[in-house]
Amino acid sequence: MNERALRVLEFDKIVDRLIAHADSAPAQKLCQTLHPLKDYGAVKDALTNTADAVARIFRKGQISFGSNRDLTEELKTLAIGATLDMRALLRIASLCENASRVKAYGHIDKAEESYDSLSAQFEALEPLRNLTDEIRRCILAEDEISPDASPELKKIRREAGLTNERIRSALNALLNGSARNYLQDAVITMRGDRYCLPVKAEYKGQVKGIVHDASSSGATLFIEPAQVVELNNRLRELASQEEEEIARILAELSAAAGAEADFIRENCRVLTFLDFCFAKARYALSMNAIAPVVKEEKTFNLIKARHPLIDEEKVVPIDVHLGGDFSMLIITGPNTGGKTVTLKTVGLLTIMGLSGLMIPAADRSEIAMFKEIYADIGDEQSIEQSLSTFSAHMTNTVSILEKATPDDLCIFDELGAGTDPTEGAALAIAILNDLHTRNVCAMATTHYSELKVYALTEKGVQNASCEFDVESLQPTYRLLIGLPGKSNAFAISEKLGLQKRIIDAAKGQIREDEKKFEDLLADLEISRKQIEKEQEEISGYKAQMEDLKLRLSKKQEKMDASREDILREANEEARDILQEAKAVADETIRFFRKEGASSMQDLERARTKLNERIAAQNEKLAYKKKEKKEDVPYERIKPESIKPGDFVRIVSMDLTGTVNTKPDKKGNLYVTCGIMRMETNIDDIVPAEEESAAKKKGFSKGAHKMNLSSATISTEVNLIGKNSDDAIAALSKYLDEAYMAHLPTVRIVHG
Repeated sequence: MNERALRVLEFDKIVDRLIAHADSAPAQKLCQTLHPLKDYGAVKDALTNTADAVARIFRKGQISFGSNRDLTEELKTLAIGATLDMRALLRIASLCENASRVKAYGHIDKAEESYDSLSAQFEALEPLRNLTDEIRRCILAEDEISPDASPELKKIRREAGLTNERIRSALNALLNGSARNYLQDAVITMRGDRYCLPVKAEYKGQVKGIVHDASSSGATLFIEPAQVVELNNRLRELASQEEEEIARILAELSAAAGAEADFIRENCRVLTFLDFCFAKARYALSMNAIAPVVKEEKTFNLIKARHPLIDEEKVVPIDVHLGGDFSMLIITGPNTGGKTVTLKTVGLLTIMGLSGLMIPAADRSEIAMFKEIYADIGDEQSIEQSLSTFSAHMTNTVSILEKATPDDLCIFDELGAGTDPTEGAALAIAILNDLHTRNVCAMATTHYSELKVYALTEKGVQNASCEFDVESLQPTYRLLIGLPGKSNAFAISEKLGLQKRIIDAAKGQIREDEKKFEDLLADLEISRKQIEKEQEEISGYKAQMEDLKLRLSKKQEKMDASREDILREANEEARDILQEAKAVADETIRFFRKEGASSMQDLERARTKLNERIAAQNEKLAYKKKEKKEDVPYERIKPESIKPGDFVRIVSMDLTGTVNTKPDKKGNLYVTCGIMRMETNIDDIVPAEEESAAKKKGFSKGAHKMNLSSATISTEVNLIGKNSDDAIAALSKYLDEAYMAHLPTVRIVHG
């Protein structure tokens, strides 16, 4: 990507913000080299890396790469077999420990999660725990070796400690003994790593030893007493041995690190790369950005795109697309309406996406795989080069026309401005037409009406406008594709107080055809707003309909669920009834088989007991009225109109029967319901149709009892061939049914 476009579109500011999200210096250095990629596969991989890093942050939280360092110099030292100092070895240990922590963060449970594009990088990290543990065991700090680094070092330091104690004991004996009166101060001092006493110059001969130094005045001599000379010499020897042993330990650690140099180098590379990917992820989260869809075709569609360098609370999202029906977009509208921001948003978001960065836009936004983006934006006036604004823009435009190909995107801000309007408009049309003929995608902003007409008449070229609210004199920054915009100079001037006569005079200077064109644009704007208002109303109605549909669907689901529950309970109850009926039948059969030819009375008692159980079950299953007696209106019967034989219904018991007697003075009378003769009151009965009564003779309404009628019961029973017990049982059962069916006479045939 050409550097001028990156500079004009302010990609360097994006890089600076990305650097701020990187943890380590190597990753920050890698961020500085960020640039758009030219290979489609590389762009897809880079965006996938960023998206996977974002997903891991959501899943596992943030990760720090602060211990990652550039170990290039250390690795060069190891490559030639030299020894590293303690500080360098500690840096290697710190990096390996960081690799271990990052590897643990990147671990994925295969049973629960799938691998992503970063999994291989996490797995490539090698913690080198043996090397790290050995370095930490031997080196306590950048200037301190552990006494346990080796047995020899421990022995040397133990002996040095004992020698120090012996020296101090000898010197303390002199301080408190014979040499006390010859000393300037009763202290032990060090001169050149030798223990000395400060002796007054006049008593030099009284203290035997080696003079190592004297005070500036010459009054004090620093003498190493003869008693400790040998001990001091031994201490120096031990110090030299300690240095040699430390050098040997560092050499061994360096050799161990050198053997793992390839793993250390790979750890540095992987940690830097992962830090770079997670820096892109953190930057994406700060912008609430998404990974765009990359199209190999020269078409893009940005949905609710926001310029990343404008305050998120102030920026207005825009929808802009290019490709398909048109490959060139001409944007018109008033100044400060957002035309230039639109161009910069498209150019900058495309560069960001091609660099592997997420973009601040809505899901399903698409960017095109442009090889180059050429931009002519801003004031290019140069005093040093004696270039006017027009000349500077034209110089850049000439360069763009020479280099542009069908794989590129060209962006022009105020094309043809800075010169005579007529000539400028003609030049702008010629430039755009040349690019359009060569199938080069382009976007341009302009105030020229001629370019609006060109976009209306030329196939593959589309108008767009930045909306402006004339009433408030404020731009809305909305981009309206398909509609040319007005400059609104007259409306703005009138709102700002310019006298109407001046505005009318200005309007008189405009040609009639231009005036008609502007009026047409105004009418289109009014129509567009009306359509948008109607669409909003339709959207509201659709939302209400969807809400009603959802509520009805939920209600239907609830009713279906209730029906299923009722059917399930009914099936369960029916199953229980059948099971109980089977049990009763089995019990009766067993009784008959057991009793055999028992007496008729025993069989009758068994039948009575069975009928009682059936009646109890019928009572249990009978329909229970929810309404109270007084709540149900009914027509009362007059005492004089009722006579024996009338079909009536006893309201309180919901039973139908036949009147046996006329009501007495209190209204009491007898009604036969099936086999039962019941006393009731005339106020508790209502007329019942004979047809309905015939259907329910002897049984309560809704009860699950036997439905008997004269149509189903024969008037004759044949007992020929039966023994007495069987004949009596059959006759008893037949007479019950005949009585319940209200048969007036029956015929019994017997042998």
